[in-house]
Amino acid sequence: MAELLFWPAFLAYGEAAVAYAGDARRPGSMGRVATWGVRVGWLVQTALLIAQAARADGFPWDTWAGSLNLFVWLVVGAYLIWGCKPRFRLLGLVVMPLAALLLAVSYAAGGMDVSGTSRYSSLFLGLHVGLVLAGFAGLTLAAALAGLYLWQERELKRRSSTVLRFRAPSLVTLESLFARTVAFSLPVLTLGMAVGFARLRHGSQLDPLIVLTVLTWVVYGVFLLLRYGADWRGRRAAYATLAGFALVVAMQLTLQAGHFG
Repeated sequence: MAELLFWPAFLAYGEAAVAYAGDARRPGSMGRVATWGVRVGWLVQTALLIAQAARADGFPWDTWAGSLNLFVWLVVGAYLIWGCKPRFRLLGLVVMPLAALLLAVSYAAGGMDVSGTSRYSSLFLGLHVGLVLAGFAGLTLAAALAGLYLWQERELKRRSSTVLRFRAPSLVTLESLFARTVAFSLPVLTLGMAVGFARLRHGSQLDPLIVLTVLTWVVYGVFLLLRYGADWRGRRAAYATLAGFALVVAMQLTLQAGHFG
């Protein structure tokens, strides 16, 4: 059942990515089609995750490929909160191709299979993995917003007519939004880390992923201190957000080494 649900979810995400690209060339032409592709794909992937949970004896996403599947669902879910609004459709050019690609990688790596055989309890994995991946999803969206900010700033400085074709948010709005997204995501990540550290006291060993997670938390924590304490804004804030996201990418790759094994 889960394997059959993968294909409509993947095709819907792919359709949304293509439609967003068409809408970028001719604003207003494919926006609604793209939005419905996002919605339908997310609903189908939700059904896929429910089917996996029903089949598993324990936590069904305890592998790297499985966690990637869950991560994609969280990213698209976060995007759906406000990203499908007309003035944020440019964000779909980043989010939806990434979602389709990562879902395909998850499928190829066995993310549609479920085992529930981890040595950790389902409650621990549900809290730890769920909260950490939710934090990562928010930080991914913040990075996409920061990238959109830098692109729009460059186009404005070049006095390019390209930026005038899109109903994109202002630079002030984008900068405020990616900062607030980080401010919301970091506490969620902190809760997930706290659950993991509580488990460490019972004999688990430190691994590279834990080190990267702590480093990421420090980078984004410093970013928030500078952003709201020293009024650190603009291009520097955008680059700092993208630098933190590079660590998020590194952590996703490190998960493949068997953090939950």
